[in-house]
Amino acid sequence: MRIALSADHAGVDMKDTLAQWLTEQGHDILDLGTHGHESVDYPRYGAALAEALEQGKAERGITVCGSGIGVAIAANRNPACRCAQVSEPLSATLARQHNDANAIALGARLIGIEMAKACVTAFLTTDFLGGRHTHRVDMLGEC
Repeated sequence: MRIALSADHAGVDMKDTLAQWLTEQGHDILDLGTHGHESVDYPRYGAALAEALEQGKAERGITVCGSGIGVAIAANRNPACRCAQVSEPLSATLARQHNDANAIALGARLIGIEMAKACVTAFLTTDFLGGRHTHRVDMLGEC
C-alpha cells in the first residue's frame, strides 16, 4: 500500500520511525516532511497530506503533531480527506469501519511509538463496513 506521511517538528521522530517500520513491512512511503526539529507550521503538513490523498498519490495517510489535533483539523479542511485523530487501536478501527477514514492523526506527545504502531496496524488492516454507514459517509462530503 502507498502511504503518505507528514508531521510537524513535534511529530517528526514518530513519523520517521513509522516510515521505517512501514517500509520494512513492504509499504511504499510518500514522506511529505518535515525532516527536522526546527519549528514549522503544522497546518501545512496536514494540508499536504490531504492534497496527496486527493491527488491519488497515496491510498492512506498518517500525520503527526504534538497532539494530533492540529494536523487533523488542517487535513479535514480538504473534502477529499477523512482524517481521524486516534490514540488507541479501537478508535482507529472504528474510524475505518464506520467513517471510512483515509487518514489518521497521531499525537507524539500523547502516545508512545508502540501505541502508535498499534493504531497504524488497526487503521491499515480494517475495512470500511459500508451498509448503513455509506449514507453517513456520503453526507460528510456534503457538509
